Amino acid sequence: LYRRYGLWFRLRKLILWLLGVYIAIPFLVKLCPAIQAKLVFLNFVRVPYFIDLKRPQDQGLNHTCNYYLQPEEDVTIGVWHTVPAALWKNARGKDQLWFEEALGSSHPVILYLHGNAGTRGGDHRVELYKVLSSLGYHVVTFDYRGWGDSIGSPSERGMTYDALHVFDWIKARSGDNPVYIWGHSLGTGVATNLVRRLCERETPPDALILESPFTNIREEARSHPFSVASTQYFPGFDWFFLDPITTSGIKFANDENVKYISCSLLILHAEDDPVVPFHLGKKLYNIAATSRSFRDYKVQFVPFHTDLGYRHKYIYRSPELPRILREFLGKSEHEHHH
Repeated sequence: LYRRYGLWFRLRKLILWLLGVYIAIPFLVKLCPAIQAKLVFLNFVRVPYFIDLKRPQDQGLNHTCNYYLQPEEDVTIGVWHTVPAALWKNARGKDQLWFEEALGSSHPVILYLHGNAGTRGGDHRVELYKVLSSLGYHVVTFDYRGWGDSIGSPSERGMTYDALHVFDWIKARSGDNPVYIWGHSLGTGVATNLVRRLCERETPPDALILESPFTNIREEARSHPFSVASTQYFPGFDWFFLDPITTSGIKFANDENVKYISCSLLILHAEDDPVVPFHLGKKLYNIAATSRSFRDYKVQFVPFHTDLGYRHKYIYRSPELPRILREFLGKSEHEHHH
């Protein structure tokens, strides 16, 4: 009887503790919006671990140079520049100056903006750089302030400013070569922020590619599998968990930004994406396709069937991707030269 009572006491204690945590976490998030910001950015999750970002060749990128740029005082960002595969032999053993001058060679450039968590050395990101390089593109990518070995505190404004700085750095070296912007996941929010700003100052990129995009961060957070489960069992979910995102100044309003963007737009989305639901990418496409700002430009949506298993970050595996890009960007290059 004593043993049974002791077991019941411990069980009751555990239940009360779990209930306390269940009640405390939402209030903690509500009182400290910075916690929710960290959960959006996940910049503290640095996978794969133990890689030296100064040595892209360790990830099989033998034709890649590591740079450091300074968008603002007290902010330094790590950049990788992968040249087209055709320049691979020439690139061996070359210094940063050679790589910078290579941007002026007659090859288009893709500025790649990655999603949350991890670094520019993430496995699926590296595989995409290899695919794009093999198709004849320079690929320039970087870690936003607070990610990887980049110095600074993450914020939506800061991420957008870092992207703007790298875009201007590319344009200063790439001559008349087309420059495209590719955003993935959270990076689509940075990409549309950037492109809206570029269009407003009348220096648009030659095309925008959004891979696994959402409409806005609030709608994405609400559609996340964790949130879908929580909203059923947690009264006041929006007030506790979604309002603090807005309080932190995090919007990533792709749905608003596309109304002010005037360049070709390609959206890629896998139907089995478990992180950013497919319907959000389709909804964004519908908003863009009917926007007056795109009336003179191509807007295309390419779905990838569930059976392919590309989920959130494996669209680079598609054997159709080279053809999709060639047909879409070929049109953009034609617009660029006329």
